[in-house]
Amino acid sequence: MASLASTNPIFADEAAIRRSQARAISSPPPIAAPSNAAITGAGKVDNPETIALSLLTKGPTSKNAISARFLHLFTEALESLKHDKSVRAVIVRSNVPGIFCAGADLKERAKMAQSDVGPFVSKLRAMVSGLSTLPAPVIAALDGAAMGGGLEIALACDLRIAASSAKMGLVEAKLAILPGAGGSQRLPRLIGVPLAKELIFTGRVIDGKAAHEIGLVNHVVDQNKDGDAAYHRALELAEEISANGPVAVRMAKLAINYGSEVDLATGLAFEETCYAQVIPTKDRLEGLQAFREKRTPKYLGE
Repeated sequence: MASLASTNPIFADEAAIRRSQARAISSPPPIAAPSNAAITGAGKVDNPETIALSLLTKGPTSKNAISARFLHLFTEALESLKHDKSVRAVIVRSNVPGIFCAGADLKERAKMAQSDVGPFVSKLRAMVSGLSTLPAPVIAALDGAAMGGGLEIALACDLRIAASSAKMGLVEAKLAILPGAGGSQRLPRLIGVPLAKELIFTGRVIDGKAAHEIGLVNHVVDQNKDGDAAYHRALELAEEISANGPVAVRMAKLAINYGSEVDLATGLAFEETCYAQVIPTKDRLEGLQAFREKRTPKYLGE
């Protein structure tokens, strides 16, 4: 967001994408930043259709490892996105070639006092949960490796796009720990308990093609020469989403997320509550009028 860029030199604005422009957007150049993590939200060039980009960048040597600084900046960016009602979709991607997020910053972790590890992981878990509860749909673009906490970040997104060559895995057991940022809960809900147990118990790493076969990612694409094929597919998907009524999409996300955790009767009652939120909106009337007039609706999120 512009406000982030003006107050924090680590943040850098990247223009939001209009649907008509999205396919022409190329991978952004590397952001000049210190060795700690940077996460940037997007500015907007045209309301109401906006796609926010949350960009992970620490430089190729650090592999986007999750440090205390990374945690602080990501949480800050999420707070900004949470309150921006003009954002219709969020894409989380990396600016480091071949790496989405390598997981914990093990060098920093090794220096932590034992008493500090638990609170740090609790903050990480809260951050990842904050990503999962953003009002707008969130798409993870996995053009590179997503290991441990990096995959947990992707699991907290609503949708995942992976390059066929991207490697991913919850590898914590190899370090004598377990996934601590939601991986032990979200992975079984996504791909089933037996398979999730196998992947977590073994710490196995799989590629994007295998991830698609087991339902871990929504789409798999062949990597391009620029190394950003998943990002461009994510843009196309974000375009489709942003064309629809934003209030309806946000309510659908709420209904699905809540309903998937309760019995059917409770879920149906919650769906009714969510549906009631869209009935008085201007967008609902605009959709009906656009249908009658045989034109594309112009939704304002109202």
